[in-house]
Amino acid sequence: MGGQDWGAMNIICILALATAAAVGQANTVASPTAIDRAFNRMYNFDFPGAHAILDERIRAHPNDPLAYSVRGAACLFSEYHRMKILEMEFFVDDDRVTDKKRVKPDPAARARLFQVTGAAKRLAGARLALNANDRDALMAFCMASGVETDYTGLVEKRYFRSYSLSKETQRYAHRLLSLNPPAYDGYLTLGAVEYVVANLNFFFRLFIRFDRIEGSRQKCIENLKKVAQRGRYLSPYAKILLSVVYLRENKPQEALALMKEMKRDFPENPLIPAEIARIEGKIGRAPKSGK
Repeated sequence: MGGQDWGAMNIICILALATAAAVGQANTVASPTAIDRAFNRMYNFDFPGAHAILDERIRAHPNDPLAYSVRGAACLFSEYHRMKILEMEFFVDDDRVTDKKRVKPDPAARARLFQVTGAAKRLAGARLALNANDRDALMAFCMASGVETDYTGLVEKRYFRSYSLSKETQRYAHRLLSLNPPAYDGYLTLGAVEYVVANLNFFFRLFIRFDRIEGSRQKCIENLKKVAQRGRYLSPYAKILLSVVYLRENKPQEALALMKEMKRDFPENPLIPAEIARIEGKIGRAPKSGK
């Protein structure tokens, strides 16, 4: 399968999928919860700080599935950072996405990640058995499944298995969007998959089917914008995905604007200034109109 197909999928959501925590921006909640604070630390690349908050949350609420899902997301982001997968150039350059000679994954990190996502699913399943519309349980299951999807596809490069796992994530994303009011974070998963399917070649589109997915780049952008503007948890991640899509679609100015918002909201993140400089470099090298 071509690298372009996976350059979009990867990032399918890490939290893919419906649940991260967006604090420090326009849609910041009035009283950030432990989950909000943990994701703020994660987006600032303070992984020990995120885990410390989650340790406290789990001690106080050992049956909270969302805390375990967030821990899985933090494990995934930390491993991404170590392997340099979070760099935007990774997603824009198809050869880098499919390169199997990169930094090797850490077996201990993998074991921990799947341990906590498994716990999240078990706890979420128990709550959903009592209440099928339990918002936090749906988010926890969706996010845990998304973390497993991303790890399988981007780190292990088991692409067909990753596609299979993503179907589970999409089911929970649709359930999140069916709530009243809807959990807008669910649009992140669907937006990412729209872009993936749009870039699949004809042969693979014959054999791979996703429910209610058109394979539309425009719909991808519309869905991600909904998350960026109205998502409770995944707004920052939607901005990252939108920036990647804009760069792949040769719209660096739009990507730059989003990354500047990220720099404002997460000033401790050391990667964002480098990405801004890289995008500005691309804009500076672009040929001037009329010349």
